[in-house]
Amino acid sequence: MKKIYSLLLILALALVLAACGSSGDSDSNTSNGDETNDSGSSEGEIPETLVMGFVPSQDSDTIADTIEPLAERLSEELGIEVQGNVMTNYNALVEAMGSNQVHIGFIPAFGYVLANEQYDVEVILKSIRYGSGTYKAQYLVREDSGIESLADLEGKIWAYGDQGSTSGYLFPANQLMKEFDYDTAAELESNFFGGTIQTGGHDNSAIAVLEGDADVATTFDDVRTELEKEYPSVMDDLKILDYTEEIPNDTISVTKELDDEFVQKIKDTFLSFNEDDEMIKIMNEVYNWDEIDEATDEEYQIVKDTYQKFKDNIEL
Repeated sequence: MKKIYSLLLILALALVLAACGSSGDSDSNTSNGDETNDSGSSEGEIPETLVMGFVPSQDSDTIADTIEPLAERLSEELGIEVQGNVMTNYNALVEAMGSNQVHIGFIPAFGYVLANEQYDVEVILKSIRYGSGTYKAQYLVREDSGIESLADLEGKIWAYGDQGSTSGYLFPANQLMKEFDYDTAAELESNFFGGTIQTGGHDNSAIAVLEGDADVATTFDDVRTELEKEYPSVMDDLKILDYTEEIPNDTISVTKELDDEFVQKIKDTFLSFNEDDEMIKIMNEVYNWDEIDEATDEEYQIVKDTYQKFKDNIEL
C-alpha cells in the first residue's frame, strides 16, 4: 500500500512540476512574442550604408559631383555612411526605393505618388523655391518660331524628359488633353503632335528646341537659367509660351523599412541645413532649392487625382 501511495505521490508531484514548467514556458514565449511584436511595430531598419537617390534634372555627372559634399555631411550628422546615386529616370528611382536599394529619394511629385501607391514610400520634406512650396511647368518655344498659343502646337514636335516627370509631362499633358479634348495621353501624342522626343532631362528638352530638334519643350520654371552659362543668349532665344496650373514641389521621401526615430533624425538634419549656407547652396545647385520644409501626403492629392487619368495610358 505504501508503495502505491509513494507512486501516486511521485506521479502527482511530476504532474505539478510539468504544469509549472508548462506555465513558465508559456509565460516566457508570450513575453518574447510581445517583445518581438513591439520591436517589429516600432523599430525598422537602420542600414549600414544609407543610399540617397536623385533623378537627372541636368547632366548626371554634374549632379553626382555636386551631391558628394551633401552625402559626406549627412554621414557626419547621422553617424553612418551615406551614398548618393543618380538614377537614369524617375521610374528607376521609384523601383529602387520599392526594393529598398535606395532609402531616401529626392523625388518629384509624380514620382512620389507612384512610390507611395506602389511601395508605401513616405514624404517627409519638400523644397521651397522663391518662397513657395508649389511651382508651374512651362512651355518653351523658340522666339522666332511663330508659335503664339497652345493651339499652334498642333502638328509640332514635343520634347519632354520622360513620362514619369510631373512638370515635364504629367501636368502639361493633362492640360492639353483638357484643352483639345483628348481622352488619353497616347491620343494626344499621336493625333495632336507631329512627333515626340523623350530627352531624359529638362535641360535636354530645352536644348532640343534651341537646336531645332523639337518645336516645344515642357520643363520646370525656369529651366533656361540652368543653361545660360553654356548658351548665353538662351533667355532671348527661347520664350515661355504658357504655364500649367500649380504643382506641389518635389520631395525628400523615405522607404517604409526605415526606423521611425532614424527617419526623424534624417528629417531634423535636413531641416537644420536651412541654417547652413553651404548645404543650401548644394541643394540649390542640384535642384534650385532655396529652403527645405516639412511636407505631408495630403499636399500631393492634386497629383494623385491627375495621375488617375494617366494610370493606364502612359508607359512608366
